[in-house]
Amino acid sequence: MTVATQDPYLLRAARGEVLDRPPVWMMRQAGRYMKAYRDLRDKYPAFRDRSEKVDLAIEISLQPFRAFEPDGVILFSDILTPLPGLGIPFDIIESRGPVIDPPIRSQEQIDKLHPLEPGESLPFIREILQTLRQEVGNKATVLGFVGAPWTLAAYAIEGKSSKDYAIIKSMAFSEPTMLHQFLGKLADAIATYVRYQIDSGAQVIQMFDSWAGQLSPQDYETFALPYQQRVFNQVKQTHPDTPLILYINGSAGILERMAQSGADIVSVDWTVDMAEARTRLGSNIGVQGNMDPCALFGSQEFIRDRIYDTIRKAGNKGHIMNLGHGVLPSTPEENVAFFFETAKSVKNH
Repeated sequence: MTVATQDPYLLRAARGEVLDRPPVWMMRQAGRYMKAYRDLRDKYPAFRDRSEKVDLAIEISLQPFRAFEPDGVILFSDILTPLPGLGIPFDIIESRGPVIDPPIRSQEQIDKLHPLEPGESLPFIREILQTLRQEVGNKATVLGFVGAPWTLAAYAIEGKSSKDYAIIKSMAFSEPTMLHQFLGKLADAIATYVRYQIDSGAQVIQMFDSWAGQLSPQDYETFALPYQQRVFNQVKQTHPDTPLILYINGSAGILERMAQSGADIVSVDWTVDMAEARTRLGSNIGVQGNMDPCALFGSQEFIRDRIYDTIRKAGNKGHIMNLGHGVLPSTPEENVAFFFETAKSVKNH
């Protein structure tokens, strides 16, 4: 038996092997749509406890694995988790989301930031990932994840989620030198964090540049793409064999540019047809996605048709079945179960 056949399914697909079906997992698969998660949340209301206390984060990461047996088990965490290690404290407030106070608005604040030492500031990440690898074995691939420089900068500068990103964009257009400096520091910290996750047991890493879809193509090329490249280049120097996935919400207008990021796989949102995404990205890039999360509110027949349609359009090489965004909190759990069962029963022709 060769080593390759013992590797978990998603990892093999991410490396470009032709398999008899696409592997499947869901973004935000550990979370509020599951009763088991809601029960735990009631007991431990602080999000940072749930994502940074080792036993809790492991339990939450494994809840969907035990329930649905997806091909990927993703670390339960947050994209902002490494920020305190640079000197940017944050909190996550239920129903309001992340809050960074004071937000980063001055050169002085940026000068004060320090390099990330994940062994010191993020020891729980290593423990969580190591344990997940032991728990999951070869039955699934363990995914790590990070936020991209632009998106982390957007949170840090806006101070919270934003509808129009006016504060970071006004900095981009009026004080670009300062913003570029901040983005560079974030990129180097994220590259360090990615390497730390891989060394701790993550087999594939997904980078979320959630807010890069808010940029015009030319501004994406200036403020997001170079820093995605900076992270991926650094990681590839030390860990060339770890597949890297890039996800951007609202990315239909910048898909071709995403292919230049250095990612091995582009996770496509549902606003673009999967067959067109394949054509636009070219044959060297894998794809992930891209069913509309709201399709899971449809009938089983509807869900099945959408899954088959996506898989047919993506082809039988380098596709990871997923949603085009995270599973929504009000999604019926039985429809999530049906999504996994159906995707896993597909046979590629």
